[in-house]
Amino acid sequence: MGRRPGAGASGRGVSMTDDIRIDGFPLRATEKIRYADTDRQGHVNNAIFATLLETGRVELIYDPAAPLARPGTAFVAARLAVDFRAELMWPGEVLIGTRVGAVGRSSFRLEQALFQNGKCAATGETVIVLMDEATRRSTPLSADAVERLRKLLR
Repeated sequence: MGRRPGAGASGRGVSMTDDIRIDGFPLRATEKIRYADTDRQGHVNNAIFATLLETGRVELIYDPAAPLARPGTAFVAARLAVDFRAELMWPGEVLIGTRVGAVGRSSFRLEQALFQNGKCAATGETVIVLMDEATRRSTPLSADAVERLRKLLR
């Protein structure tokens, strides 16, 4: 039996008991909440939280000025977990904090949080695996990618 995807990047994530503050996240992105993001109760639909977390991940993974993936490889999400802590409301903006929790051979774990008006509304953890596009199997991260990711470890 093979290894579980992302096993090399496993470890302690963002605990629900942690005092989560934006200053604990070196990477930050902002998204405007759209009216279409809300549900019948008037708050942002839970499914949108995953999309907001994606915004934070994409800014790191697919930075056009400094891509992490080598040609012929691509990143895939092997695991996504979201813990809801508070409502997000429209109108407004969401601040997305991202940091690296662990770096493995072919994968890494990102820890993220969503903030509105200074309050943490959700935490998330994603295991990202580098995949060879030809074989569709995991492949080692480059030395440069490992070095850059390790600089963002919490």
